[in-house]
Amino acid sequence: MTSDLSTYFTKEMNGVLKNMLSEWFSAGFLNLERVTWQSPCEVLQKISDSEAVHPVRNWMDMKRRVGPYRRCYYFAHCAIPSEPLIVLHVALTDEISSSIQGIVKEIPSQEVENLNKINTAIFYSISLTQQGLQGVELGTYLIKRVVKELQMEFPQLKVFSTLSPIPGFTKWLIGLLSSQSKEAGRSDPFTESEFREISEITGSPAVEVLKRLLTNNEWARSERLAGLLQQPLLRLCAWYLYGEKHRGYALNPVANFHLQNGAVLWRLNWMADTSPRGITASCGMMVNYRYFLEDSAHNSAAYLGAKQIRASEQILSLVSQFQQNSKL
Repeated sequence: MTSDLSTYFTKEMNGVLKNMLSEWFSAGFLNLERVTWQSPCEVLQKISDSEAVHPVRNWMDMKRRVGPYRRCYYFAHCAIPSEPLIVLHVALTDEISSSIQGIVKEIPSQEVENLNKINTAIFYSISLTQQGLQGVELGTYLIKRVVKELQMEFPQLKVFSTLSPIPGFTKWLIGLLSSQSKEAGRSDPFTESEFREISEITGSPAVEVLKRLLTNNEWARSERLAGLLQQPLLRLCAWYLYGEKHRGYALNPVANFHLQNGAVLWRLNWMADTSPRGITASCGMMVNYRYFLEDSAHNSAAYLGAKQIRASEQILSLVSQFQQNSKL
């Protein structure tokens, strides 16, 4: 009984604290700040230290991320103006990006921005610097404010999209493969022919070798294996984002966040993040969530109310392939 009471009061206290923080950090108290190379050194250091999606390697890397064709914004509370609460990184491009390497590693060829080459804004990283503020809707407010800011600076901007990580996909897939060893509830994420080809290449039973390869990332170093796995991994990832649910909503937290905001599940990108972190988390894949500003409110209401996910033809085609070829 004591344990039940303790759990009850803890939940009540969490609810009270969350409501208080939501009021203290509501949009009216937040100031939008842009980060440039001329920003105070302590702000640049905090932005660098807090980058949770694509770690900043050094000061030159940080300089590129706030330089030409890049924008970096953060919210600060009016009472602590130099303390970033949540940070959003943006790349200004002429198309929807399919690779994070092209954003964080390639150096823009021109120091002066050519407006004719800017018609797309790519949100490629959003990081909360204060973990105690998880659950407070700062990210949603920040994206909306940044969109308005960018539209004022670049009236020609027509396309708004993310290039987002897919945390949890590899872990989910390894779980599916592990369930194959059970007598009941057998799952077959790969087709028999795919399993057979994997066994022929590796010389080992496909299920066990796949679990090992996905754990140590060795498959990504084999051009032949990577080519064989591309299509099945794409269809499995499409299903993971579109079909795997928690209480009716997307299981993946990043997908759930952007779908709640009214984005469209737009495009899966193969080998979009070839860093060790990207290969480990999502087999190197990343996804674009595209924001059609005129449809965002409708899409958000459909997702939150009817739990409907808006998705592109590419995603729906991959989901259809999954339904035809995989058994869960």
